This record gives sequence, structure tokens and C-alpha cells, in this order.
Amino acid sequence: MERYELTETDHLLISKGLEVLAANFDDGVYNHTVGCALLCKSGHIYQGVNCDGIHGACAEYVTMGMAISAGEREFDTIVAVHEKHVNRVIPPCGNCRQMLFEYCPDIQVIVNDEQGRLIKVRARDLLPFAWQTVIC
Repeated sequence: MERYELTETDHLLISKGLEVLAANFDDGVYNHTVGCALLCKSGHIYQGVNCDGIHGACAEYVTMGMAISAGEREFDTIVAVHEKHVNRVIPPCGNCRQMLFEYCPDIQVIVNDEQGRLIKVRARDLLPFAWQTVIC
């Protein structure tokens, strides 16, 4: 798995994710507990929060949906955040890993490595042996 160093823009993404979370955190209700920031190849940054409930939607899904709805189709980097997590960065859950693999397998995802250092990896590397559509 190839690992990439964070750039100034990556640190900005983390800040943007924390910013949208702080503006929308539902203290005591916990419907919005994770923030996300997504950098598209166009240079535009989208921000979102999770929508919890019986079925819920992760912050990555909400943010990716906003970008796609705005016409974006090429993605660079994504990060999910929470103020109290290690380095304030949360790795994507299994559903989000599958979604990222299907929509943009080469997107860089900011995560913590085994030593707790911030790094970037490709979405495809977060989900080995991913389910793929087979066309016969």
C-alpha cells in the first residue's frame, strides 16, 4: 500500500471538516457527529456532516452526494473528522470504503497510520478484494 505525505491543502481539508461539524454538531442528540471535507479535481471543496437515524448516512456519503449533485465527477482527497478522535481524523467505515471504491478508487483518503501519524492512502487500498460489478 502506497502512503502519501499530507500537504497544506490536506490540513485545510481537516480544518474544513471540523468547521462544518462545529457548525452543525447536535449536542445531546448526536445526529451530526462526524464532519467531512472533499476536495475535487476542480479545486472545489465540499463539506458535509453525517445524518444519523435508523438507517443513517455517513458524512462521506452526504458530502460525496453533494459534490456529485453539483456536477463533480473527479475527486482528489477526502477526510472524515471528529474533534475527539486521534488527530481528529476518523477512517471511513466499510460502507464508505465500498462507496469510495466504486465512485473513485484512486481518491486519496486521509487516515491515521498504525503509529497514529496522519497519512493519505488510495481508497482502493482501504478495501482489498472489494466487491465489483461483473459484466458478462
